[in-house]
Amino acid sequence: MNDSAGSIDWFSWEEGLASARERDVPALLFLSATWCVECTEMEETTFENPQIRANLAEFVPIKVDVDRRPRVRDRYNMGGFPSIVFCTPDGKILTGATALGVEGLRSVLERVREVWTDREDPGRIPRSLRETDPPTGALDTGIEGQFAGQLEASFDEQYGGWGEAPKFPLPRTIEFALKRDRQSARRSLDAIRTHLYDDYEGGFFRYAANRDWSDIAHEKLADENAALCRAFANAYLATGEEEYRETAGRTVEYLTTTLWTGEAVAASQAPGPDDSYGAPEDRTDPPVDTTVYAGPNALAVDALLTYYAYTDDAEAKRFSERVLSTLDELIDGGCVAHCADGDHTVLSDQARVLQALTTAREVLGDENALARARAVADHTIGELQVEDGRFQDGQSEGAGLLSHPLYPLDATAELADGLLDLAILTGEDRYRTVAREALAAYAGASDRLGPELAAYGTAVSRLVDGPLVIRVGEPAGSDLHRAALRIADHEAVIVPDVDHKGALASVNGRQAEPASSPAELERAVSELFAAE
Repeated sequence: MNDSAGSIDWFSWEEGLASARERDVPALLFLSATWCVECTEMEETTFENPQIRANLAEFVPIKVDVDRRPRVRDRYNMGGFPSIVFCTPDGKILTGATALGVEGLRSVLERVREVWTDREDPGRIPRSLRETDPPTGALDTGIEGQFAGQLEASFDEQYGGWGEAPKFPLPRTIEFALKRDRQSARRSLDAIRTHLYDDYEGGFFRYAANRDWSDIAHEKLADENAALCRAFANAYLATGEEEYRETAGRTVEYLTTTLWTGEAVAASQAPGPDDSYGAPEDRTDPPVDTTVYAGPNALAVDALLTYYAYTDDAEAKRFSERVLSTLDELIDGGCVAHCADGDHTVLSDQARVLQALTTAREVLGDENALARARAVADHTIGELQVEDGRFQDGQSEGAGLLSHPLYPLDATAELADGLLDLAILTGEDRYRTVAREALAAYAGASDRLGPELAAYGTAVSRLVDGPLVIRVGEPAGSDLHRAALRIADHEAVIVPDVDHKGALASVNGRQAEPASSPAELERAVSELFAAE
């Protein structure tokens, strides 16, 4: 059993289902997070009620940290946290809900007990886990246009951002829009900076419950902060606006101070007390979960190196190298551990680490990072790709519904982006082929994908049209290399220290004249795109 605050003796995921099978009783699964205020409140109130504890005697109580066990989270999430899920001993879902008070949970406990006694409900497997054929289709430029249309139709002209409530920052959607609808990207960035940025302590809050960006959820997650740091840095590259650079720089500071563990970036910071968001002198420091997760730290590397590439900020570079060193400890061959004692080969971790390593090659000229990127890509392809081209979220093994694969499109898009970069950096077209197969598996549904999945549109656009590629015959850090990094296209791929003189820019088979200076390179790229 897991140690836990409170009176309930919580089981871990695997132990709990094993106990439920042995006793032939249902399991109660409590999905929580260290940053989740409602989770703590429910544990300290509802689960502390003597009547609830007495009724739980006929169930096996299981508590799962959703950050530590993302594959459990993705299969049992009831639409928010906490999630309360009642399962059969083999992990099928009987029923579930989000936060419940004493009477609500007591009522559900009684109903599940009756259903289980009569064996009326064998449990269900969510539709997303039932084997279905992929919506395969052709990859073409029309997909990028479909996403551009989706963003235009769903953009909130009054408040910025996309869609109604709740309002999430959607950093990858912003990056898609920076090249295709810069005005909506800028208006969304301005709304996010105004409403979600913590001007006192730094960092971005998680989301706003209302359309006008009010009723803020005050938790701060490392992955969201890293992704937003990169988005603001890329906005600075695209526009030259100093306020975007300042926001990115302050987020770098938050990642490397408040969330810094001494070796890497901590997982999250919980909200403070309700009265801690007033005047600075009244604020208290909310607790930080110091767990080091691979995916958020890979995103942090990407953000830190992106910021360094555009600003020459030596501290951002130094911290990126320290995080890269810590990530190395989570990589065994090409297999990435979610955390020091966590799951292995989770698709989102593999994809983000791949992108961090390819970025390290582009920005730092790190050949060792390129070798590690190749190993991570090969392991991911070998372990997680299935015959139809899709990628599973992890290996099909584990308790409960973990043996049923998910095929997450968001992580697939991130992986495909990294594979495309790797193909260009290594000259090995097999990585582009795998990326194409993975993206094509979803092309038939591209017209039904919302703005939150615009990263798929980015990946398809880069694959079909080809990104801008600049090959620099000088080492990383040279004036020509630094100029290449600052060409106003955050989707470009920069290859330093290649075997030729000057810099050669190309896109989709068209090549510019060689450039021997930053000014010549800027002119060559401009002429390259003017010729389209």
